[in-house]
Amino acid sequence: MKKSGLWTKNFSLITVSTVLSAIGGEAMNLPISLLVFDETRSTFLASLIMICGMLPDIILPIFIAPIIDKGSKKVWIVGLDAIMAIVFFIMGIYILYHEFVFLLYVVLTLVIGTISVFYRLAYDAWYPDLIPVGFEQKGYAVSGTIYPTVVIVMAPVATFLYRNMNLGYIFIMVAVIGVIDVILEAMITEVKSETAATMTWKMYKKDIAEGFSFLKKEKGIRNIYTYMSITSGASQGVSVITQAFYQTQAYLTVTMLGFLKSSETIGRLLGGLLQYKKEIPVKKRYGFTKLVYSVYDIMDAFLLFMPYPAMLLNRFICGVLGSQSATIRAAAVQSYLPAQMRARVNALFGVIFAAGGILFQLLAGLLGQVLPYRTVALLLGGITFISMFILIWLPKKDNKKVYEATRVKMESE
Repeated sequence: MKKSGLWTKNFSLITVSTVLSAIGGEAMNLPISLLVFDETRSTFLASLIMICGMLPDIILPIFIAPIIDKGSKKVWIVGLDAIMAIVFFIMGIYILYHEFVFLLYVVLTLVIGTISVFYRLAYDAWYPDLIPVGFEQKGYAVSGTIYPTVVIVMAPVATFLYRNMNLGYIFIMVAVIGVIDVILEAMITEVKSETAATMTWKMYKKDIAEGFSFLKKEKGIRNIYTYMSITSGASQGVSVITQAFYQTQAYLTVTMLGFLKSSETIGRLLGGLLQYKKEIPVKKRYGFTKLVYSVYDIMDAFLLFMPYPAMLLNRFICGVLGSQSATIRAAAVQSYLPAQMRARVNALFGVIFAAGGILFQLLAGLLGQVLPYRTVALLLGGITFISMFILIWLPKKDNKKVYEATRVKMESE
């Protein structure tokens, strides 16, 4: 098959659109969390806002995925971005003339979280079709560098905007970015016919059942994403413990914690650039991924036992390796999944991811009340290492065929 190159019109448009969406998200998320704490002085209420943003991910994906799978992903993406822009604009105008009301931000976070569930499912199902066949690793390497880059740039910018600009104007600014997003996405050409079928209740139930049936047969997909939900949740738990550790040790500061987070973000950016420049051969994906997972879990377990310079190096290495393994996994899994099943399968695991994140953060918090922080991090790292051995190393046959999947191969079958 002749390759036309990665940077086609469609891929360029979706990349610019993704960058703008990431900028808008970062410009909004940090100021909202800062405002809620400044106005309430309550860490509980500040965390409640974050939980509200995650709640729609627990149930909604399973029920809406069949609807998204049946329709045009482009229509979903353009429509949802338009709705989001309208919500931000109305909110911006309201804030300019009214005082802070906590309940309003709870409702706003729930609304944004709900829209984001629809958007993520449609985007994840559509994005693989906008990458030219044969360029999957490079395409996901590009998408993998977007968020780290935006975080590095926008974290200080968002803080500056919050300190020097009324939040209402920030909302309006993000709404304008959303309008530009809509225009760019509308210019993307459909890469294949996506006919929206009429959805009946019988078809709806059948489609949900098909998603579960597919996972029941596909042990490799199930193993990979079950492990990812565990390691992702445990890593979030380690982050909670790490923050508490830095706030309670005389020789550590919150500023040093900021540098620790930046170290991993820079590592992820570099990892994405390396993956873009040099792809991991298809036959080596599985072996490379096993190595990365092993190193990452061990690094998490022993992070808090290291001196500070070693901690920085630890997070940097994890950022580089984690970015590369994430790119490989995304390219392989999305290539392996049938196009008509992507939203449903991604939805099921989106629920597992959200549940894993909440579970391990709660577990870390509870263990942190009765055990030394270092011990908690060691336990969480040990759990992920054991689960990695059981779910990734042992079922080699089931997992390897997923990691070696390419769209060229799958479409020729």
